[in-house]
Amino acid sequence: MFSSQRRKAFQYLKENLTSSANLLFSLNFSTSTAADKTSFAVTYLINNGFSPEAALQVSKRARFKTSTKPDSVLNFFRNNGFSDSQLYSLIRKGPWLLSCDPSKRILPKFEFLLSKGASSSDIVHMVSSAPNFLRRSLENHIIPRYELVKRFVQTDTATILCLRHFTNLLYISYMAPNIQLLLDNGVTEPIISRMIRSRPSMLSGMPSSDFTKSIEEVKKLRFDTCKVQFLWALKAKGAMSKSKWDAKVDAFKKWGWSEEMVLEAFKRDPLCMLASLDRIDAVMSFWVNQLGWDSLVLAERPLVFRYSFEKRIVPRASVLHFLLSEGLISKKANKIAAFDLTEMLFLQKYVQCFEEKSSQILKLYEEKLNLKHKKKNGSI
Repeated sequence: MFSSQRRKAFQYLKENLTSSANLLFSLNFSTSTAADKTSFAVTYLINNGFSPEAALQVSKRARFKTSTKPDSVLNFFRNNGFSDSQLYSLIRKGPWLLSCDPSKRILPKFEFLLSKGASSSDIVHMVSSAPNFLRRSLENHIIPRYELVKRFVQTDTATILCLRHFTNLLYISYMAPNIQLLLDNGVTEPIISRMIRSRPSMLSGMPSSDFTKSIEEVKKLRFDTCKVQFLWALKAKGAMSKSKWDAKVDAFKKWGWSEEMVLEAFKRDPLCMLASLDRIDAVMSFWVNQLGWDSLVLAERPLVFRYSFEKRIVPRASVLHFLLSEGLISKKANKIAAFDLTEMLFLQKYVQCFEEKSSQILKLYEEKLNLKHKKKNGSI
């Protein structure tokens, strides 16, 4: 078995390293060249289940001359609930782990998380998704970050849940200064708590200089820092450059909105500005050109731009258009309200209540719902 694996490693190295002479030298386990270190690491990794390609890539960033440390690392993770597939993925993300002392570098961090109520599966998930947090100091970085999250979500259970969903909160350095910026600008703790629970990347994914700029832009638009709309506005502003923002404003203006209407729509639903240019154009074109409806109505309920075009907008608009053409609902009826309803309420209010036409309306609705599926399968 070993000789077979060794021949496999030799063949792969022969194809990828720079010198056949160095290859032959390294495969004799000389300790005097970089090629020797690489060949030992590759052979070791292949013998432990890595593919030759993965072994070569990992060996470029992992330095070990003997099997002592990598053996202890692999055994540590296996003994702590990591499957082989999870372990291989982990080492590919963090080759540095193979050169560390797990009892000193990793175990204390596992023990800390376990002491806070994390389960073994929680830790496996967190480490697998973001192993770089293990590089951080437990006392100087991980514990302070943990306590900062707990300050806003209040319990260890909630904190572990947040960290399971976004483990990078323990790694990225932007979070603490960005939270302080929010507090300094009057954002309330409940809003920050909601941000940590639902949109943690907003706090950790942007340098403080850029975060400050986004806060200032949102405050100029007079969003209330005590309301959740401030959070969504901050997300939208932080997610795009000025050129992208301007392009979206122009896209709405092309369909009859004024710049003031765009800003008012943004205040009603900040996330509407995250709709792509293609989505904006598709919704507007369908609404105006196919249905013959006024585009200005959409400014009053811009949430529509966040709904699925194929699964909600087209099927429900088609039902409304039919009901209007048959005189079953008034032309003055609030069309927008139909898009906000749950599926059950929509069917009750716009399909089932019209007993004589209900089967016809339901057939139309279901045809429009299945349209995308049929296109994908080539049946129309």
